[in-house]
Amino acid sequence: MHRKRAPRTPGLPPIESLSGFDWTTTTQLKFRPFKPKYHLTMALENLDPSDWIPMDKTYKDRLKLRASLLEKHHDVVLGINNESDPRVRAAVVELYMFLLGTYLPGRYPRMFTLRDKSSSATLENLVTGEVFPVDESVSTITALESLARVADEDFLILLPDITTAAAAGEEEKYILEAYETCFPAGFDTRTKLGLRLASIHDPVPHYTDKLEKSMDRFFAKLPVGRYVKRVNWGITTEPDLFAAFGGIHASEEEEEEEKPIRSEDLDLDKTYLRCERQTLHRLPTSKALVFAYHTYMYPLQEIKDEGLGEDLAMAIDGLKEGSAPGIHMYKRGAVWGEAVKTCLRA
Repeated sequence: MHRKRAPRTPGLPPIESLSGFDWTTTTQLKFRPFKPKYHLTMALENLDPSDWIPMDKTYKDRLKLRASLLEKHHDVVLGINNESDPRVRAAVVELYMFLLGTYLPGRYPRMFTLRDKSSSATLENLVTGEVFPVDESVSTITALESLARVADEDFLILLPDITTAAAAGEEEKYILEAYETCFPAGFDTRTKLGLRLASIHDPVPHYTDKLEKSMDRFFAKLPVGRYVKRVNWGITTEPDLFAAFGGIHASEEEEEEEKPIRSEDLDLDKTYLRCERQTLHRLPTSKALVFAYHTYMYPLQEIKDEGLGEDLAMAIDGLKEGSAPGIHMYKRGAVWGEAVKTCLRA
């Protein structure tokens, strides 16, 4: 595939252009991140900045779903902590301008075209026909709406907490200030706005003792130009990408209230391995951190057909056997675990 350099955004690495890329024939990325024992770590890998946002043949259909979610659940999928804070607006607009003005037309020129006019520039989505202004004067909420409509990616923007000075020897604490999340995995992102990382991850078992300090340190020190990625996984017995109102994670109280699913009642056609490809990088001007993720849903039957049924079954047991045994409860393993393992081994 022919590659060339795309225009650069000052402060960020250059983007390799995929001039011959055909999204209609590109299958979605395949992740099988489960292991025999689950250990709660950041498990970060460096990411080529050009590979920040993937595209595949599901793009057009998933953008239609995103558009419908914007209409039905606008205040759920979009959020701004403080619209009057100029730092927040600057960060949202910087992400918007980079994505629409540099990354998408530079990386995927057969999907997006940047058109310069005498007084303004626009981005045309050649797949959907939509046109977006590439203009820093766009409103903050419009910028977030456009992010949801142009990329099959969810974005969370974090900035340092300036309301409370860090104690001596402590790193800056980052706060979720704005987001666009059409495919949240079992939580309502509105409830996370304005919270520090530790509070955002409060429901995650063992986060405080296993990850909090290293996460705070990494977020505070991540330099502009370095991109990192990780992949997580879980099992869901619901086929919906939009899962803002529960069904994927559970507290101890919720787990006690739910009865285990019997294997004969498990609907294999609605049971999926749900993975998130998560990325993190820092914007050069606002210095905001952009946490982005792309959600993948793999039918359980697909895992079996690949001969990985036993591997996944062992990994389900391994949720209780690693460094964070509470993750088994958090992922609702007590509800679907035995039924899923039976189906995987059948």
